[in-house]
Amino acid sequence: MFEGKNVKLGIAPIAWTNDDLPDLGGENTFEQCVSEMALAGFTGSEVGNKYPKDPEVLKAALSLRGVEICNAWFSTFLISKPYEETEKGFEEHVAFLSKMGAKVVGVSEQSYSTQGIQDQPVFEGKHVMNDEEWKLLCDGLNRLGKLSLEKYGVALTFHHHMGTVVQSAAEVERMMQGTDPAYVSLLFDTGHFAYCDEDPLEMVKKYADRIKHVHLKDIRPDVVAKVRSEKMSFLDGVRAGAFTIPGDGCIDYDPIFKVLEESGYEGYMVVEAEQDPAKANPLEYALKARKFIKEKTGL
Repeated sequence: MFEGKNVKLGIAPIAWTNDDLPDLGGENTFEQCVSEMALAGFTGSEVGNKYPKDPEVLKAALSLRGVEICNAWFSTFLISKPYEETEKGFEEHVAFLSKMGAKVVGVSEQSYSTQGIQDQPVFEGKHVMNDEEWKLLCDGLNRLGKLSLEKYGVALTFHHHMGTVVQSAAEVERMMQGTDPAYVSLLFDTGHFAYCDEDPLEMVKKYADRIKHVHLKDIRPDVVAKVRSEKMSFLDGVRAGAFTIPGDGCIDYDPIFKVLEESGYEGYMVVEAEQDPAKANPLEYALKARKFIKEKTGL
């Protein structure tokens, strides 16, 4: 059990309103989203497109509800654009997170990503990096991580993700081997490992000492099988319900939580389960997730 340790629970706004598919939850407001997060018993939130951009305005709205920002996604283009272009936007992003009190930033390399392409099968056409691109990626991540940590006190955590250049266990391993542990950590996402047929338990065992942020999501295996057989895109898979909350899919969380606890994990564990809110009521599923985590971890 994690009781007494410095582990906090958050939930991502993507269950209420989807930035990549704006019609999913388009009617749900920022205020409804963060109010229901608090009502369900979560104290942390990641950042969605509907959130106020002014740190003071956002802080005021969140503090009324006992919620804080714990992370926000940032897309890098280190292998397809000059480093300086990525660094400029990244520093602005991290400065905002620092003002919000966040301790980590979640980074995903989006060069040649298929995750947002509506007619691209997610299990086909993924870009495979050559040695030169791997060097650009790892060197760039080291530079960004050094800047973020030393100037703003925010740790860079890398988010492996379906449809991107770092998706599989082998790709995660090469990224981890090529980066400096002092400046680059892993954003461990149970659902994205399971989606691409990797074992999240083996991954958490392997990288426990470099994990600084956790996304808890589950998958519906029958839907993922349909995504594969019918050559569906990542976004169509989301619409179809490929992802769900922890405890509602096929991932065995008991040993995963055990490894995180025994390794002394500190930081946020965030429920991040993008699905259609018209089919999966966000508050209902947030409450279910919170109950599941309480039962399994004591948190």
